[in-house]
Amino acid sequence: MAAAAAAAAVGGPQQSQPELPAPGLALDKAATAAHLKAALSRPDNRAGAEELQALLERVLSAERPLAAAAGGEEAAAAGGGGGPGAAEEEALEWCKCLLAGGGGYDEFCAAVRAYDPAALCGLVWTANFVAYRCRTCGISPCMSLCAECFHQGDHTGHDFNMFRSQAGGACDCGDSNVMRESGFCKRHQIKSSSNIPCVPKDLLMMSEFVLPRFIFCLIQYLRDGYNEPAADVSSEKDLNKVLQLLEPQISFLEDLTKMGGAMRSVLTQVLTNQQNYKDLTSGPGENACAKKSHEKYLIALKSSGLTYPEDKLVYGIQEPSAGTSTLAVQGFAGATGTLGQVDSSDEEDQDGSQGLGKRKRVKLSSGTKDQSIMDVLKHKSFLEELLFWTIKYEFPQKMVTFLLNMLPDQEYKVAFTKTFVQHYAFIMKTLKKSHESDTMSNRIVHISVQLFSNEELARQVTEECQLLDIMVTVLLYMMESCLIKSELQDEENSLHVVVNCGEALLKNNTYWPLVSDFINILSHQSVAKRFLEDHGLLVTWMNFVSFFQGMNLNKRELNEHVEFESQTYYAAFAAELEACAQPMWGLLSHCKIRETQEYTRNVVRYCLEALQDWFDAINFVDEPAPNQVTFHLPLHRYYAMFLSKAVKCQELDLDSVLPDQEMLMKLMIHPLQIQASLAEIHSNMWVRNGLQIKGQAMTYVQSHFCNSMIDPDIYLLQVCASRLDPDYFISSVFERFKVVDLLTMASQHQNTVLDAEHERSMLEGALTFLVILLSLRLHLGMSDDEILRAEMVAQLCMNDRTHSSLLDLIPENPNPKSGIIPGSYSFESVLSAVADFKAPVFEPGGSMQQGMYTPKAEVWDQEFDPVMVILRTVYRRDVQSAMDRYTAFLKQSGKFPGNPWPPYKKRTSLHPSYKGLMRLLHCKTLHIVLFTLLYKILMDHQNLSEHVLCMVLYLIELGLENSTEDESDEETSVGGPERCHDSWFPGSNLVSNMRHFINYVRVRVPETAPEVKRDSPASTSSDNLGSLHSSRRPKVLQRENSGTAQVFSLVAERRKKFQEIINRSNSEANQVVRPKTSSKWSAPGSAPQLTTAILEIKESILSLLIKLHHKLSGKQNSYYPPWLDDIEILIQPEIPKYSHGDGITAVERILLKAALQSRMNKRIIEEICRKVTPPVPPKKITAAEKKTLDKEERRQKARERQQKLLAEFASRQKSFMETAMDVDSPENDIPMEITTAEPQVSEAVYDCVICGQSGPSSEDRPTGLVVLLQASSVLGQCRDNVEPKKLPITEEEQIYPWDTCAAVHDVRLSLLQRYFKDSSCLLAVSIGWEGGVYVQTCGHTLHIDCHKSYMESLRNDQVLQGFSVDKGEFTCPLCRQFANSVLPCYPGSNVENNLWQRPSNKSMQDLIKEVEELQGRPGAFPVSISSETNLSKEMESVMKDIKNTTQKKYRDYSKTPGSPDNDFLFMYSVARTNLELELIHRGGNLCSGGASTAGKRSCLNQLFHVLALHMRLYSIDSEYNPWKKLTQLVEDMNSQLGNEEQQPEVPILYHDVTSLLLIQILMMPQPLHKEHFTCIVKVLFTLLYTQALAALSVKCNEEDRSAWKHMGALKKNTCDAEKSYEVLLSFIINELSKGKLYHEEGTQECVMITPIAWSPESMEKYLQDFCLPFLRITSLLQHHLFGEDLPSCQEEEEFSVLASCLGLLPTFYQTEHPFISASCLEWPVSPFDIITQWCFEIKSFTERHAEQGKALLIQESRWKLPHLLQLPENYNTIFQYYHRKTCSVCTKVPKDPAVCLVCGTFVCLKGLCCKQQSYCECVLHSQNCGAGTGIFLLINASVIIIIRGHRFCLWGSVYLDAHGEEDRDLRRGKPLYICKERYKVLEQQWISHTFDHINKRWGPHYNGL
Repeated sequence: MAAAAAAAAVGGPQQSQPELPAPGLALDKAATAAHLKAALSRPDNRAGAEELQALLERVLSAERPLAAAAGGEEAAAAGGGGGPGAAEEEALEWCKCLLAGGGGYDEFCAAVRAYDPAALCGLVWTANFVAYRCRTCGISPCMSLCAECFHQGDHTGHDFNMFRSQAGGACDCGDSNVMRESGFCKRHQIKSSSNIPCVPKDLLMMSEFVLPRFIFCLIQYLRDGYNEPAADVSSEKDLNKVLQLLEPQISFLEDLTKMGGAMRSVLTQVLTNQQNYKDLTSGPGENACAKKSHEKYLIALKSSGLTYPEDKLVYGIQEPSAGTSTLAVQGFAGATGTLGQVDSSDEEDQDGSQGLGKRKRVKLSSGTKDQSIMDVLKHKSFLEELLFWTIKYEFPQKMVTFLLNMLPDQEYKVAFTKTFVQHYAFIMKTLKKSHESDTMSNRIVHISVQLFSNEELARQVTEECQLLDIMVTVLLYMMESCLIKSELQDEENSLHVVVNCGEALLKNNTYWPLVSDFINILSHQSVAKRFLEDHGLLVTWMNFVSFFQGMNLNKRELNEHVEFESQTYYAAFAAELEACAQPMWGLLSHCKIRETQEYTRNVVRYCLEALQDWFDAINFVDEPAPNQVTFHLPLHRYYAMFLSKAVKCQELDLDSVLPDQEMLMKLMIHPLQIQASLAEIHSNMWVRNGLQIKGQAMTYVQSHFCNSMIDPDIYLLQVCASRLDPDYFISSVFERFKVVDLLTMASQHQNTVLDAEHERSMLEGALTFLVILLSLRLHLGMSDDEILRAEMVAQLCMNDRTHSSLLDLIPENPNPKSGIIPGSYSFESVLSAVADFKAPVFEPGGSMQQGMYTPKAEVWDQEFDPVMVILRTVYRRDVQSAMDRYTAFLKQSGKFPGNPWPPYKKRTSLHPSYKGLMRLLHCKTLHIVLFTLLYKILMDHQNLSEHVLCMVLYLIELGLENSTEDESDEETSVGGPERCHDSWFPGSNLVSNMRHFINYVRVRVPETAPEVKRDSPASTSSDNLGSLHSSRRPKVLQRENSGTAQVFSLVAERRKKFQEIINRSNSEANQVVRPKTSSKWSAPGSAPQLTTAILEIKESILSLLIKLHHKLSGKQNSYYPPWLDDIEILIQPEIPKYSHGDGITAVERILLKAALQSRMNKRIIEEICRKVTPPVPPKKITAAEKKTLDKEERRQKARERQQKLLAEFASRQKSFMETAMDVDSPENDIPMEITTAEPQVSEAVYDCVICGQSGPSSEDRPTGLVVLLQASSVLGQCRDNVEPKKLPITEEEQIYPWDTCAAVHDVRLSLLQRYFKDSSCLLAVSIGWEGGVYVQTCGHTLHIDCHKSYMESLRNDQVLQGFSVDKGEFTCPLCRQFANSVLPCYPGSNVENNLWQRPSNKSMQDLIKEVEELQGRPGAFPVSISSETNLSKEMESVMKDIKNTTQKKYRDYSKTPGSPDNDFLFMYSVARTNLELELIHRGGNLCSGGASTAGKRSCLNQLFHVLALHMRLYSIDSEYNPWKKLTQLVEDMNSQLGNEEQQPEVPILYHDVTSLLLIQILMMPQPLHKEHFTCIVKVLFTLLYTQALAALSVKCNEEDRSAWKHMGALKKNTCDAEKSYEVLLSFIINELSKGKLYHEEGTQECVMITPIAWSPESMEKYLQDFCLPFLRITSLLQHHLFGEDLPSCQEEEEFSVLASCLGLLPTFYQTEHPFISASCLEWPVSPFDIITQWCFEIKSFTERHAEQGKALLIQESRWKLPHLLQLPENYNTIFQYYHRKTCSVCTKVPKDPAVCLVCGTFVCLKGLCCKQQSYCECVLHSQNCGAGTGIFLLINASVIIIIRGHRFCLWGSVYLDAHGEEDRDLRRGKPLYICKERYKVLEQQWISHTFDHINKRWGPHYNGL
């Protein structure tokens, strides 16, 4: 036997052998264990140890059944055979026994737990677990708490949220490195290590012996099971199989870790002990099994591209030495060709590994590899090899949990962290190869976040294990596998390589775990300092960043649309943000104080070096390649952000960290290119590149990216502008934006690089960019709070925002530890300073709003900043939206009535380092541009817009605000050498240049231009650019100019400057154009021919402004200098910081500022105003205006026209609706108008909303009402108590539906059916409390044939509607309300109604007879059923629809299926359902009276006709007709009872009176006479009153009964005895006591008796309450049938008012004061006789069934209004109870739990586990609980979902956070509170059945919910 041999081989002393029980026998494990424990406890325990070793060797035999060769023998050896599972279990049992040392395992666990010094919680969870994060208590941003610790700690008022863990995590409670101690929970507050006794030695002694073997066994198992995954996926399955088999072993280890600290420290010893590992793994060579296992291990190492450092000849396997590891090299060689070796840098790394900082090639060759980091792994302990296998098997969840469960042990934590770092490179390699990289990423981060969030630990590992070197190198290697050659700039010769964004590595964010670890460790100051001090690391890191510089290059498509739109830009933006920007923010957060200057200098130095290398690698000189742009310049952004930090926080001198001019020129090119491209993209010049390019432009400015992308870019451009020559910068800008050619005085020009249609928007783009560049102060001197405020104002001005969207839109510093926490104190305080909270409003039927923040008035007034808005808008429409809101504010507050321009806002002062930026405003180039544009606008040239003018004025105003020195008026000559534009302006100060007159300008224009025709004035000579006559200086300045024939050659100017800088010698400065220019600037070659013309201008900027004022105001001489009236203006100018107004006010403001700054200007302005300008011919203006009516304005007008049309249409529709509504219920309204004097018959007229014709409804062409039929169980939910039930939130609270209306009615019907005849039972009650059919209409009518064709057209319409046409669903053609049937209108004249209503003088007896005759007359209808007319067909079809609306179980109550009684019952119950529901909609009573809105849209009248028509088909046998029983006395009472064998009929006192009423009325021929109606009501009231008295008699006790009996008997002979309730009551008691009804009260007494004493008042109230429901329904019915209005009244007089309204009360009766209900009685026959007859039926029944008889008499008729369940205040209470609750059906915890808000049932949403016959549980429940309507609260989303039939919709949430917002899917996890108004709205929609009309977004659920 292998086991015995092995034992011998170990050298176990033979004498102990016999004590081992033979393997085959039933082993007594406990005894053996106890024996061994004793042996080991002896001082000399060698024998015991060996014995134990031998036993373990056998039990945990390494030859596992899992290995392919496993035969029966080994299996038997391992413990009795029975397949692998049995052997495993046996082994585990042995281990448990041995650990417990003979005792019970559970007791052992408990004993160990007692020694747990649990200071840390350390609970480990996996994905989807609900945890908490408290920012107030957290030190690390990754801090998290389990729910239990969170709820037991005190976090009131803290900034916390609940979240679903994505990758898994562990609870940090008790760990003071990660969180503040104040936040610890009660369990972990006490530092308990002091009072815990130390562990007795013998308790864990066995563990120390057994566990090493057990873990080694596990490792051998993992070795055996591993086969290198080939390309196929099957091997992956094998790995999973191995893992499944190992599940019990790993779980066993996991359980051990949960035993607490004592056991964990034993495990730590075992896992980290190197001696143990050595002894066990490198055992003697003879053991074949161990040898095989070791071989497998080496193969696995080798195949991972790793070497085993000791290359001895072990076991005869030749290991290649580390240097020649060929596999390793192949593993990392990129697929791209090598780009030549680059010399190794001479920088030596600390650990002596050669050169980290020198990789610039695509392919790596083995010589330069950092072998120590990448390829060598040597395992020295179990822990190390366990982690190795964990990685190999791609981080199985169980293993991860085990490794993490150990972390509370401090010693383990350090050892494990070091091991993790040691395997870091290997993790990266495995991750790259993995098929399941997402899952694996999550598991890696699950581990690393626990290790690296702890600063102390991170610092230790950085120092001892070169953590930073390893991370940076590993990241570099990872990216090197997907590099490609960069195509930016010089495609052929570029040496630069970039990452390929199409690779899986980037597309799937595979690099994410490594980058996130890197960001995590950089957040620790001690680690970041190491990084910033280490030059070698910085070089390597910049090398890494340069891989992303210029990635994802876009080339503009010029000919056809791109075929395939690549979506790689997502990957590119994510990569730059995560891999470059976030580490940058992490580093920046440690550069906040002066002492850190050195770090900044280091970063800036290496950044500039990397940039220089980059410019060299792409062969960049001075011109960017045309038509290409990349949005990714991380090196530029690193440089910019560190500069900003240096100036802002570290007080560094900016110039000391800036490069030379040439470098600055190069630096500005690419960011400027991006700004120009943004303008091009928005001008639709990139439209052929598809939508994705717009996506890139939006992402670049989007809130999560802007402060790592556009902000640094603009800042860098500001820095360059402040240091470069301003003329050069300005001309560069206009050249980049391609609008140089547009800037000419000529009215026509030719642009060689831009189509005419793009010119305007590109010019706007260029000017807007300049405005942003000059006014933005984000990095130029604003404090953090000012920035936050500006960002917030900009967002709020675009739109009102919710709190969460604001948090999301405000770019916070992306590094989580920056200190600016979202929702931090400063955020809230700024928010409350700038915005008002608008609480959510609820209009029923309106959309559900959320709490919004809207800017305060003073913000609009003083802080609205269009520049910031333009910078931050992702969609251009938001700028318009902000301007519209601003305009509205100004109008409303009366500050400015017209259309305002974007306001001008004074800026925060510049930081001194950036003062040079303002030189841009004082350079001649800009002034020429401004002058030219003003002139062109004045002359109405093409392609100029109001926006251009606005920006031009803005720039002039900025220039005046920032003028350097107030020049004195004496200053006439301008000193210094003059440049080539001196022909234009004398100096560079805007203030003086403004008044400078320019007389003539020479331009190059196409020959066709109008300017060519004029003769040139004599004063100009052909070779100069223009003669300039200054109004002040008479002498003519004539200068030679060598420029080209443009106004001024911006391009040549710029080239010349560049040349000067590059050549640094003035001798060559005359070379205007360098030879390396692109041909596209040589304009003269293109057609048509350009010719030179000379324009007479004679204007200055000031004169142009004044003329503009006239032009804008449309009046001559509209400008009058204000200081002429009020000299004060100049002395104390009150120029506000912030000014509203339009162009006119802007011009006035500028002129005032110009006058203020110089007396010369003031004089010239006055002069100009004195000269009267000649009137402009009006004709020309209009023609020009037509031109300038640019797209925007045309759009605006179109918009206005559209609004007008829409408004008109809406008003038409409204009036149409109103008329339609008035016609739809003719019975209600028209009879009121017809007086009896008009005998002519008027028929009801209906409008068809489809064909538009009006006319009556006829038999051949019936009209119908658009109706929606739906089954409803709302009535069934009424209960008899006012308080709604609460939603259960503990196990004890349960809801039982015993007391609902539906349940009570069900019980009553089944009770009746037990004892009485079925057909009679079905007439004694109503059904439809559950699943009743409710009919509602929008009030519109249509011809039924029109409707059919309408349905056909819907059927053929392929558009997917939200409804199903096959099921007959449609929307009303007029009001679009949802409907599914058409209810035919009964043809008839209205005048009949009136005739029927005439008061009649017939006696009651006559009327009773007439009613009886009418009921007996079959089909006495104007329409005979026999002739099949269209109308009768429609009536039948609608009846079918009504039946099909509800399920069969809600229609069939008869014992004999399909019996006609069933249909009969169903039909009158439909009427009952609709009346009862209308009553509920009116609030449960009729006190409000009136026709009510329901009346306007009620279809009860038509419904009654349809029902009556069908009811008449079933005639009741005359002897069964209850009418007889009510109105006639029977001779022989006994004959009524039926025979013994035949069941009797239901006694009349058990009948439901309201049902009887409906039966009687529907059995009558329609239309009904009013007198008959009243007669029926009177008769039924007598029965009702008798029932009330009978119920009362049962309710009271014996003494009360005898007292009443006596009292009534005395009054019996008075005159109105039959109208006195005492008399009647005593008579009834007398009659009923003949049976056994009042006997057997012993047990029941307590239940029945109400403890109140019955006073006459309380009895009267009881009787009235009993009768009221009947009176209400009857009054509603009368209102619908006869169109009478309901009177309104007080609640206490409702009974008397309704009684008199129904004609029960004689009219003279009103005067009596105490009202007595009995006075309404009018008996058809002697009351005492008929009561005797009624009581007799009951008496015979109660003789046999007294109990049931009594129960049936007491009818509960006082139902309260239905309510949804009451929800708790705080959502957390629901969530905590339900999200872990198990489903009662499948006993699992559902993935999507939901709870029904009607009855509280807990269901699985979409759960396949509870599916029945293809219906998922929610759909099924909605059918059973709500007859097809379900209202469910989704626990994990806090959202309510509505199921209606086959459709569903998301309704929204009734829980809102403190800011009035929903939190769908609990993404934010903030505390949520019930919003009572919303819940009311939901309940209202449920009760009024309006879900279909109000909620618009429905979709089919296919039974899958």
